[in-house]
Amino acid sequence: MKKTASPGTKRIVLGIDPGTVVMGYGLVAFDGQRVEVVDWGILKPGQAADGYRKLQLIHETVCGLITKYAPQEFAIEAPFFGKNVQSMLKLGRAQGVAIAAAMHYQLPVTEYSPKKVKQSITGNGNAAKERVLSMLQTILRFQDQPISLDASDALAVALCHAFHLQSPQTKAAENTVKKKAATRSRKSGGWDAFIRENPNRVTRK
Repeated sequence: MKKTASPGTKRIVLGIDPGTVVMGYGLVAFDGQRVEVVDWGILKPGQAADGYRKLQLIHETVCGLITKYAPQEFAIEAPFFGKNVQSMLKLGRAQGVAIAAAMHYQLPVTEYSPKKVKQSITGNGNAAKERVLSMLQTILRFQDQPISLDASDALAVALCHAFHLQSPQTKAAENTVKKKAATRSRKSGGWDAFIRENPNRVTRK
C-alpha cells in the first residue's frame, strides 16, 4: 500500500512492528506543515521454513526500505513480555535483526512500547488495534484498509516517533495534524466527543 509523499518533504520516519510470522512496516514524512503516509505494508517471513532464513528476510526487507526511501529516523515497537519464552525469543531476534539493519545505515534507533504508541496516537494506552487504525486514517487522511493490522501498527510506530521528535518542525507538524483531526472530529462526532476520546491532544489554557 503506497501513497507517495508530496515534493519538498524534509524528513522520513521508518516504523517497524517486528515479528517472525508477520512484520509490519510503515513510513511517514513530515515537513513542518503536515504529516503524510509514504508507504506501508507487511512482510511474511513465516512463509520461510528455516528460522534463520526468516531473520534474513527481515534484515533484507528493512535494508531495502532504507535504501528505497532514505529515512532519517528509525522507530520500532519493543517486544512485550509474555509467558511463552520461545515466542519472546523469536520476537526479540526479529527486532534485533531489524535494528541491526538500521544501525548498518547509521540511523538513530528509538524503541516504543505498544502502550506508548497507542497513547500517542489515540490518547488511550489500551486502545484496540482497530481504534489505532481509525485515528491514523483521520490524522493522515487516508481510507485504505491494511492487508494486516501489523501494517497499521507499524505506521502508528512511525507517527508516534514523528510526534516525539524534539524539533520545531516536528512540533509544528504535530500541532497541524492535531488541528485538522480536531476539525474533522467536530464535523463527524462533535468537539466534546473528540475531547473525551483524545484528552492528550487538547491543551486547555
